[in-house]
Amino acid sequence: MAIDYEKEMGSATVEQKFLYESGNEMAAYAAHQINYHVMGYFPISPSTEVAQFLDTMKASGQHDIMLVPSDGEHSSAGICYGASAAGGRVFNATSAQGYLYMLEQMPVQSGTRMPMVMNLVCRSVSGPLNIHGDHSDLYFALNTGWPILMCPDPQSVYDMNLMAIKLAEHAKVRLPVLVAMDGYFTSHQKRRVQAFANREDVHKFIGPQPAGYDDALDRNHPVSIGPYMNEPDYINNKYQQSVAMYNAGEVFEEIAKEFGDLTGRHYPILSQYRMEDAEVAVFLMNSASEIIKDVVDDLRARGIRAGSVSPNMIRPFPQKQIAEALRHVKAITVGDRADSYGAYGGNMVNEIKAALFTYGNTTTRVISRIYGLGGKDFYAEDGHHLFRLAIEAAETGRVEVPFDYYGHNPGLPGSEPKRTLKPLPFDKLKSGLIAVDKDPDTGKLKVKIPPLRSLTAKPKRLSPGHGTCPGCGIFSGLELFFKGIEGDVVALYHTGCAFVTTMGYPYSSHKSTFIHNLFQNGAATMSGVVEMFWERKRRGELDHLGLQDDFTFVMVTGDGGMDIGMGPAIGAALRGHKMIIVEYDNEGYMNTGAQQSYSTPIGHRTSTSSIGKTQQGKKTQHKDTPQIMAATNVPYVFTGCEAFPQDLVKKAAKAQWYAQNEGLAYGKILSACPLNWMSEDALGTKLVGKAVDSCFFPLYEVEQGITTITYNPEEKEKRVPVTEWLKGMGKTKHLLKEENAEALRSFEEEVERRWVRLKAKHEHPDL
Repeated sequence: MAIDYEKEMGSATVEQKFLYESGNEMAAYAAHQINYHVMGYFPISPSTEVAQFLDTMKASGQHDIMLVPSDGEHSSAGICYGASAAGGRVFNATSAQGYLYMLEQMPVQSGTRMPMVMNLVCRSVSGPLNIHGDHSDLYFALNTGWPILMCPDPQSVYDMNLMAIKLAEHAKVRLPVLVAMDGYFTSHQKRRVQAFANREDVHKFIGPQPAGYDDALDRNHPVSIGPYMNEPDYINNKYQQSVAMYNAGEVFEEIAKEFGDLTGRHYPILSQYRMEDAEVAVFLMNSASEIIKDVVDDLRARGIRAGSVSPNMIRPFPQKQIAEALRHVKAITVGDRADSYGAYGGNMVNEIKAALFTYGNTTTRVISRIYGLGGKDFYAEDGHHLFRLAIEAAETGRVEVPFDYYGHNPGLPGSEPKRTLKPLPFDKLKSGLIAVDKDPDTGKLKVKIPPLRSLTAKPKRLSPGHGTCPGCGIFSGLELFFKGIEGDVVALYHTGCAFVTTMGYPYSSHKSTFIHNLFQNGAATMSGVVEMFWERKRRGELDHLGLQDDFTFVMVTGDGGMDIGMGPAIGAALRGHKMIIVEYDNEGYMNTGAQQSYSTPIGHRTSTSSIGKTQQGKKTQHKDTPQIMAATNVPYVFTGCEAFPQDLVKKAAKAQWYAQNEGLAYGKILSACPLNWMSEDALGTKLVGKAVDSCFFPLYEVEQGITTITYNPEEKEKRVPVTEWLKGMGKTKHLLKEENAEALRSFEEEVERRWVRLKAKHEHPDL
C-alpha cells in the first residue's frame, strides 16, 4: 500500500516538502505553522510529545504560541475555553483519563460555539491502568458536540489539523473540532510525510480568523457568554448546534476538495477501498484501516470480492455514505476498538446498523467484534479472521455470533496469579523501638528513635525487584520514611513512577495492602478508605481480624501529583481525615517524560521548559507545597530528605501519631531523579543533601501551627551557595553561564526570601 509520492506531488498546486516524522510531531508542526495564539496543556502519555515539540520549537523562535502549563486537564480545558472566548485561535492535545477529566468542559465549549482544535491521541481508559492505544477515550467524545476527524497515519494528522481549524471557524459550523489519532501506533511511529513548504501558504489556505465571533475583549461590543437559559431557548440553542454539526459534514467535504486540489491528497468523508463490487467487507478506523487494505488485496487475488471502509469523520457520522457503500455487500465485520458495555457492540457497529436500517437495507449481515484493546497489535492475520466471519455469514445467510471480543483468552487453568510474598508479620512491623509521647506542657510530640541500624530488622514494605531507574531516590526516601511507621499500613499510590515501577500485572512489589487511583483523586479515594475503616470498626465488623492497633493510612504522591491532585489533597486536609499524604518531590512530571511541574524551580530545564535563544528553562518559581498544606491547619507538616535519615524517621513517627490520633499529616521528601536531573546515578544522596545545605530545600516541621527548623545549615556552618547544588545536574548547568545571570539571581533571591521567612516563623511561634 505504498503511497506514490511522485504522483501526488505532480498533482499538487502548492509547494510542499518531505519530512520524516511521527503523528505527534506532525500535529505540533501543523500547529506551529498555523501559529495559534494559545495552547493550554497538561502532560499525559501518549499526547505529551505534542506540547514538548512545540516548546522546543518555541525555544528556537519558530512560533509565537503562548504555551500555558496547567495544573491538570480540567484546568487546561478551562484555559482553552477562556482563550477562545477572548477571541484567539486555540489548540490543545490530550489522551485517555486526561480527556475524561476535561469532559465536563467539552459540551460547554461546543454549546457556546467557541471554535478551537484539540488532538486526541487515543489511549485506553482506566481501570485498570493502561497507557496504550485504543478508542475507549474517543467514544466518550461522541456526544460532546465536537466534529471528529480521524487520522490513520502521520500524513493525515498533519492534513486534518490544517483542515480542522478551517472547519471550526467556518460560518456554517463554528464548533470546536477534535482530531483523533491512535496512541503509539500513529503518534510515535515515524513516516514519510509531505507538508506545506511555506507558512504563508498555510495561512492562505486556512484564511484569516473570521470576524463576528463573540469576543470578551471587544470593549465596544460587550457580550454575555454562556448565560443561564430556560426552555424553549435551550432547545433552540441545541437545535442550532445540531444543525451546525450536520453542516460540518458538508463543509468538511468542501474543505477536503480544496485541500486535495492544493496537495494531491484527497479525504472523502468515508474512505472506501475496492468497494465497487465488494460482497464482503470490514470496517475499521484509523491505524488498523491501513493494514486491512493488504488483506483485501490478498483476498482479491484469491477471487474473493473483498473491500474495506473507514471513516475520515465520525461526527457527524457518515450515515448516508455508509448505507450507499454497503448497498450490495452481503456481510460486513465491524471492528470496534472500544466496547459500549451492555449495548451488544461498540458505538460504530450500532451506528452502522442504524445507517443500514435508516436506508432500508435489511439484507447486509453485520458482525460485531471488539478488538485491539489496551494497544493490542492488529496484524494481517487478524484482518483475515475478521473477513472469515463476514465470508461465513455471506455464504450461510446468518450470523452465528453477532457480538464477541476478538483477541482475548480465558487464560490457562491453574495459571491465575499466586501469592509469592507472604503478608508482613505484624510483630516485626511493630518494633517497639520507637517511642512517641506528647509533652503535656507544650502539646508537641517527643520522639525517641534507636540507632538506625537497629531498625534494619524491620522488614521492608516493598520487595526488591521494582523497576525504578538506577539512582532513583523515590524508594530510598520512602523506605526511610516507612522505617518510622510502626504496624500495619494501607497505602494508596497516585499514578507516577512509584506506582508504575512497582505494579505490572500480575506482579507486585508491595507486601502490604496497596490501592491505586489517578493523580487527581488519590486523596479523596484514601479519604473514603479511612472513613470506611472507622465506620466498620465502630459497627464491630472488623473485630474478627483481631486488630492489635489501628492501621496507618498513607497516600504516596509525586511526579507532579500535588499539582493535579492539589484540590482533593486540600479537601482531605480540611475534612481532617486520619491519614498521611507523603510526597516524593523529583521536581517534574517524571513518569511522562520530565515535563515541568509547579514544583520545578525557576530556570530548570525540562522537556516543556526547553533551552534556546528565546527561553532558558522554566519561567516561574517553584510551588511551596508544605506551606500550602500548613495553611490548611492540619496538625502536622514536615519536609524530609534521605541525606538526613534520623530526621526523616523521627518525622515519620510523628506523622503516624497525628494520623492515628488527630487528623491529616503531610510530608514532602526531596527525591533525586538522575535520568531527568541529568546527574550521576550514585550522587543522589549527595545532591539532595546539597539542596538542603543550600537552603533550597530546608528541613522543618509545622506542628500544631508552630514552625520549627529541624536542621539549620547556617548554625552548623555548612551552608553552601545554591550553585553548589546546581552544578551537579545537567538540567541546570546553563544557569551557571554569564548570559543567564539574571535567572540565577532570581532563583537565589527566592531561595533566600523563603529561608528568611522560615527562620522568622521558627523564631516567632505566632507567625
